[in-house]
Amino acid sequence: MKLAGKIAVVTGGNSGIGFGIARRLADEGANGIIIGRNKKTLDAAVEKLDGSFLAIQCDVTNIGSMESVFQGASNRYGRIDVLVVNAGGAVGPGTVQPFSSVTEQSFDAMTNLNLKSTFFTVQKALPYLSDGASIILVSSIAAHKAFPGMSVYAAAKAGVRSLARTLSAELMERGIRVNVLSPGTVDTPVFDKMGFTEAEVSEMKSGFKDLIPMRRAGTPSEMGSVAAFLASSDSSFVVGEEIVADGGVVNL
Repeated sequence: MKLAGKIAVVTGGNSGIGFGIARRLADEGANGIIIGRNKKTLDAAVEKLDGSFLAIQCDVTNIGSMESVFQGASNRYGRIDVLVVNAGGAVGPGTVQPFSSVTEQSFDAMTNLNLKSTFFTVQKALPYLSDGASIILVSSIAAHKAFPGMSVYAAAKAGVRSLARTLSAELMERGIRVNVLSPGTVDTPVFDKMGFTEAEVSEMKSGFKDLIPMRRAGTPSEMGSVAAFLASSDSSFVVGEEIVADGGVVNL
């Protein structure tokens, strides 16, 4: 119970990696709030979390609504000790497309979700974070390894990694640690949101797995284990750092 008594907020905590993180934080004793757009999956997640987390339906790209979300969390719990900025990823067919085909609309959709929302989620949360809090930003190995067709996503996630360094320096006086979790291929519903057929999704998953030295995709619970480490005092001397959890893709 490394997080007993801690209050956590997890964006995108209703499914996939975000739910895996919320589940592990709850197992370690944390309580708090998960944020997501889909009420059905939010309700299902809350039930699976056995009351450890409440749910707030919110689109993180709606910057104006985020301040009220964090104020509500603070009113309910008095403070926020752990902030996991996980919401991001696929936003439709434009997720994977050749550089020459990227439109301003698809560029804005991708960067709004994967970089702009991360930036302002942290900004809106800051007044409600306790001194000594842990912020965990979720990036991607796409920030390190080139995948054709993912130029915008990769640039946005590289921005998240860079943001963690700057925030670490700025928030040092409050003892707030900012670190990054960069997953590789994780078996989540995200593939189904990318606008491809079932056969194409299966082929894509197989192709990604062939790149992984461990010959399998990661799991949301494994990402949760990394997040729990970064959220706890076990990582008290870790700041501005990135943990790449990818089965060896980047480094082997």
